[in-house]
Amino acid sequence: MKVKVLSRNPDDYVRETTRDIQRVPRNYDPTLHPFEVAREYTRALNATKLEKVFAKPFVAALDGHRDGISCITKHNKSLSTVLSGACDGEVKVWNLPKRQCLRTVQAHEGFVRGICSRFCGTSFFTIGDDKTIKQWNMEAPEYGVREEPLNMILGKTVFTGIDHNQRQATFATCGQSVDIWDEQRSSPIRSFSWGADSFSCVRFNPVETDLLASCASDRSIVLYDTRESAPLRKVVMRLRSNTLCWNPMEAYYFTCANEDYNLYTYDMRYLDLPVIVHKDHVSAVLDVDYSPTGQEFVSASFDRTIRIFPKDKGHSREVYHTKRMQHVICVRWSADSKYVLSGSDEMNIRLWKANASEKLGLLSQREKNAATYKKKLMEKYQQHPQVKRIARHRHLPRDIMKQRRKLWEMTEAQRRKQRNVRKHSKPGSVPLLSEKEKKVAAVVE
Repeated sequence: MKVKVLSRNPDDYVRETTRDIQRVPRNYDPTLHPFEVAREYTRALNATKLEKVFAKPFVAALDGHRDGISCITKHNKSLSTVLSGACDGEVKVWNLPKRQCLRTVQAHEGFVRGICSRFCGTSFFTIGDDKTIKQWNMEAPEYGVREEPLNMILGKTVFTGIDHNQRQATFATCGQSVDIWDEQRSSPIRSFSWGADSFSCVRFNPVETDLLASCASDRSIVLYDTRESAPLRKVVMRLRSNTLCWNPMEAYYFTCANEDYNLYTYDMRYLDLPVIVHKDHVSAVLDVDYSPTGQEFVSASFDRTIRIFPKDKGHSREVYHTKRMQHVICVRWSADSKYVLSGSDEMNIRLWKANASEKLGLLSQREKNAATYKKKLMEKYQQHPQVKRIARHRHLPRDIMKQRRKLWEMTEAQRRKQRNVRKHSKPGSVPLLSEKEKKVAAVVE
């Protein structure tokens, strides 16, 4: 005769120690949870509010320069090493975890216009107002040994930008022309110029390393191929672009920082129109850099703010500012995609978190699971009015709010004027242009 008895495993409901959490069995049958959506919405709303409460993006300030920061670059092989150049000709090598300056090099007389790390990370190159290109060893010299450059090239004109190829021993500089250099030669192996007096920026494509782009003083963005003897194409905009950055994951796309307060993402195959116009700054955008994932980029502006944009959105998801931070000249995203570095006029390099409310340090598995659950909840309810309003709200300085309001009034006045002109003109005589079409003056093959 069989006798059926209840059999339960004590591991399912008994704690191993008194410090463990009491295990509660759950039935996931949806018919037993009629108020699940309401509870999830409340959790999403609370998670959004708590994210704003714990949003503390500022991490540290690297103090030591005696003049404004003019350029920042990352070490190609080391996550913890960053190089910065100042307007007094000094170059400093920083250790980020220790927040210490490892070396100080008096590299140039006058401004340091650009720094780039060699693709293998053994040395770095600097350019300055003294018309020289200098190569320095990444390792500090022995005690008592004078700091000397490994190599020095004297140019005919001032160099304004430099970038190193990610796979070869070549680098590019810009000034009155765009020059391609071999590290073993003292003269450029190729020079490009296309009707511009000077160039302000040059960048190699990190994916297709034979391609590079530059920003010129005639408001144009020029594309080159190092295997060709002439430039490929150029697009002329309404106002000048200060710098540009390639998307490290998508070889065809690049984003340029313009003087008209906007950033423009282009597809190099179709330069007739920008893919996306990124708006939110209220002054000239001075620098831009992509995250290693290629999903976001950070921009620095003359309006004393830093903004983080998703690559496919027209407005920023985050804005960073402090009372003491002045005009932000340069900005870089760390190689691990967790931090943002900014250099500004008041001689400070600031380290920010890429996600303002992210918890630093080691996390337990419970903390990771809770963070993932909250993130998914906020994504699920992100279009709800209350959640959306709280997530989008940012505190901005009063000056920026005034400039933002004034810029909106100017834009509305221009649109109203165009509508009136079109209304009182012969039908078809005044073309109706989109915002993207208004920004591009010409495309030259």
